[in-house]
Amino acid sequence: MACKDRTFYGGYTTDLSRRLKEHNRGTGAKYTRLQKRRPVKMIHAQHFATRSEATKAEAAFKKLTRKQKEHDLQTHPTDSLPEC
Repeated sequence: MACKDRTFYGGYTTDLSRRLKEHNRGTGAKYTRLQKRRPVKMIHAQHFATRSEATKAEAAFKKLTRKQKEHDLQTHPTDSLPEC
């Protein structure tokens, strides 16, 4: 997700629409609860076969620098995004 303060947030969910709404209501992750980060916008989604694969990808993404995250977002295919 892209936050209002121009930062990125990545996380795991089984329901993209629900999770995006939670983040924008301020009931999502602690990181996105800050008003300066909302609203957030879904800019990328990837499907993984298992939760383990998804959480490993999430952890790897969170370790990247901003520049690396931008490159990663541009080079990996995006699954369909929810309309919220």
